[in-house]
Amino acid sequence: MKLLLQNLGYFFQEARIIFRMNLLSYLTSLFSMALIFSLLAMVVAGWWVGSHVIAAIEDEAEISAYYAEDMSPDAVLRLAGEIEKTDGVKEVVLVTAENAYKRMEEILGKEARVLSYFDDNPFSPFIEIKIDLAGMEQVLQEIQAVEGIEYVRDNREVLDRLRQLAGAVRFLGYLIISAVGISTLVIISHLIRTGIENNREQINTLLLLGAPDSFIAFPFLLTGMLLSVGGGVLAAVLAGYALRYLFVRIGGPLPFIPLPSLGGLVLKLAIFIILLSALLGLAGSLSGLQTAKNKA
Repeated sequence: MKLLLQNLGYFFQEARIIFRMNLLSYLTSLFSMALIFSLLAMVVAGWWVGSHVIAAIEDEAEISAYYAEDMSPDAVLRLAGEIEKTDGVKEVVLVTAENAYKRMEEILGKEARVLSYFDDNPFSPFIEIKIDLAGMEQVLQEIQAVEGIEYVRDNREVLDRLRQLAGAVRFLGYLIISAVGISTLVIISHLIRTGIENNREQINTLLLLGAPDSFIAFPFLLTGMLLSVGGGVLAAVLAGYALRYLFVRIGGPLPFIPLPSLGGLVLKLAIFIILLSALLGLAGSLSGLQTAKNKA
């Protein structure tokens, strides 16, 4: 290790020479890996964002209980009090027709002008009930059985579809991680073998001079690592710009979607992609060195 550290400048110089000897091939591989890692980064980002949205929705899980509009205010209060005593109910909020109208205006934003086409308020008053999602079925049964409740609306279908979508993105993420891993290993391994073959005479000279195998192999290992990490860094930059654009496009028209912090997401994604690219670069370089050694 001491020998490697003392000659680190020499190793970087040798890696630069190896890179320049087959410049076009290395540049093509660099940008190819950057695109591959970019695809992986966007899938992983979609996976994380989907998980965050589902967790936020589950944490704020609520159902809406509708009652007869001609029910007296006192009767509505008694109804809400009875519901609040139900096991699994966290909070009960009375929402008037006017409040429901205002909420929809906030959700629609600029498109809220469509509501002006209605002569009367199209929304009905209801009781908003925040619940523990784990006991949703039991809570629904008990609330539906409460006298005075005409209809209960829940978001089970939305949550089920979100879970299915998140599962599909997670599966796609695993699939692409596997594909990226195999592709990177093959590319780096091939480039290392090619570099060794192109420098066979210099390697033989170093062997005759008594240089250890680690001293000869390290510049090639460093080349593969730099190439893979370089692709990872480019991918992280591209993914960062892409996520900023997507967050602006989604956050504007759909402000009610609970998106995670953009800065935190980009930082976590960059760390993940760069570390993964470094590990794959190391594995590919070692594979190429071992293959070249076996053929020697």
